[in-house]
Amino acid sequence: MSQNSTIDYFLKVAWQSVANKYNTIASQHGFTQAAGYILINIHKEGTPVSQIANSTGVKTTSLSRVLNNLEGLGFIYRESNNSDKRSVKVYLTPLGVEKRRIAKNVVRGFNDFLSDKLTERERLQLITLLMKVNKLTLDYESKLLVETK
Repeated sequence: MSQNSTIDYFLKVAWQSVANKYNTIASQHGFTQAAGYILINIHKEGTPVSQIANSTGVKTTSLSRVLNNLEGLGFIYRESNNSDKRSVKVYLTPLGVEKRRIAKNVVRGFNDFLSDKLTERERLQLITLLMKVNKLTLDYESKLLVETK
């Protein structure tokens, strides 16, 4: 089976194209696609780090690195809960609010572009199929075949 005839190959290529496009645009505004995605998931009243991890699907080690970077850029700040020091909320700074607005506008613009190029039927089929692939991926358990000699 050649790689360019597998479903996962086309999923990866499509996502890499999207991520690369977002990174190109985000870099013009001083951040990355991953940072923009995290900024979009931080709410005005603050968002617990655990909620950001859950809503973005970013692993904690990667999330910690991105949050440190965002804090260093002056986009966010963190506050510990006075009653539970383990609980940390992330807040946007005024600069972070502006970068979040930019990230949201880029995502909206790209989705509007795709919606203009796809029929409603194609868009719904794509979403349905991607949701199905996601569910199947979560349900999949590898059954490695072991060769016997």
